[in-house]
Amino acid sequence: MAFEGLSSRLQEITRKMRGKARITESDLKDMLREVKLALLEADVNYKIVKEFIATIRR
Repeated sequence: MAFEGLSSRLQEITRKMRGKARITESDLKDMLREVKLALLEADVNYKIVKEFIATIRR
């Protein structure tokens, strides 16, 4: 069940971004925040989430 919730949240995030012609830095920041929250709500370890988000930001 946790994977279904995570999957639907991630799909919703990508659906929001798909409609944009350009993705601004602000959009990316908002998207990463939502991804971070979705992963944490799915009980992914905080250290793993932090590392994942840091890798994406590079």
